[in-house]
Amino acid sequence: MRREMANSNNLISLAFFIALSISSIHVCQAARYLLQVQPLPTLPPLPLYMPTLPQPTLPTTQPSLPMPTLPTLPKFAFPPLPITIPSIPTIPTTIPSIPFLSPPPAPSTP
Repeated sequence: MRREMANSNNLISLAFFIALSISSIHVCQAARYLLQVQPLPTLPPLPLYMPTLPQPTLPTTQPSLPMPTLPTLPKFAFPPLPITIPSIPTIPTTIPSIPFLSPPPAPSTP
């Protein structure tokens, strides 16, 4: 079942690749045809002058606006720094012994 699905996925991918290749060939042929076509007619020259448009009148003075008042910000203080630096703990150099448990007593036989 899985092998059939994998084969159909491969077949779809192959068909897509072939279709893409053929369309690419057609695009190349169309570009070559457009390059071989007779040259396009020339466009008429653009006018050398631009018509003047009426300019809007702008106000020369701006009305004065009242300045906004800024709210006062609360004062922020950092907490005091500690005076003493804590000591770095030491790493033990000896390996502690692992306690071994004694085996349970053997059952007595009569």
